[in-house]
Amino acid sequence: MIAAIVIVLVCIAVGALVLAGVSVRVLREYERGVVFRLGRVTSQRGPGLIFLLPMVERMVRVSLRTVTLEIPAQEIITRDNVPARVTAVAYYRVIDSTRSVLEIENVLAATSQIAQTTLRSVLGKAELDALLSEREQLNEHLQHIIDDQTEPWGVKVMAVEIKDVEIPERMQHAMARQAEAERERRAKIINAEGEFQAAARLNDAADVISRNPVTIQLRYLQTLIEVSNNQSSTIVFPLPMDVLQPLMAAAQGRAAATDGHERARLDDALAAAREALAASASDSVPVESAAGATTASRGSELLAHGENELAAPPGA
Repeated sequence: MIAAIVIVLVCIAVGALVLAGVSVRVLREYERGVVFRLGRVTSQRGPGLIFLLPMVERMVRVSLRTVTLEIPAQEIITRDNVPARVTAVAYYRVIDSTRSVLEIENVLAATSQIAQTTLRSVLGKAELDALLSEREQLNEHLQHIIDDQTEPWGVKVMAVEIKDVEIPERMQHAMARQAEAERERRAKIINAEGEFQAAARLNDAADVISRNPVTIQLRYLQTLIEVSNNQSSTIVFPLPMDVLQPLMAAAQGRAAATDGHERARLDDALAAAREALAASASDSVPVESAAGATTASRGSELLAHGENELAAPPGA
């Protein structure tokens, strides 16, 4: 009798332990439990220790952590008729475990299908340049569209990122040529802008130098100091005109003084010759003496020579 009682008690204890093991659940901080009682959702429980009615309640675990969804590569044709292969990734998490379990159990597959469809429809309407240079705007647009479709399931799409865009090789060569031409255009514009700014600065420097001509001589001296360190090259240094002007003025003054003195001498000789001719012409003696004839002849020669020299240019 006692043995039978002991066996019964042992069976009861074992049954209690089994029932406790079946009815007790432990949920982590990032998990929630959706409890079904006879097929109906009763409540959302967790985290911590959860007790379930054996054979009556059933619990489904739902993770609230952010899930990374790799979207398979999609073949698209852009708005400007360029074929491309696009790969992307989406980040989402469950915000309402009850709705996510009720609406669809395989949230991952459904979200992936929505992301693929949205990726093809949105990127097919964009041009290739926008697809390559405006990824942030396209990522935000994709995120809003996918999130609007998954929100009724209690799923929040945090972000969508376009990872890679593959285009044909011939299109890559064309884009490389376009980029090279664009770089050359920018280089020419920058060079022209530099020339314009340099010309403006030179104009300002010319205005400063024109107010004080000594500055150009100081600049020449500074240049001489800079180039004097290099003795292996031949340097042709221009001589400024303002340095030569005093020398040229002095030479012209001496030439003018010499020409004036010579002309005065010739004028005196010409006047003496004319007086001699006038004296010989007014002489009343019928027979000219040898001295008179010689004086008249000498006067005529001097007169002719003086007129020729006066008629000749100063530099002849």
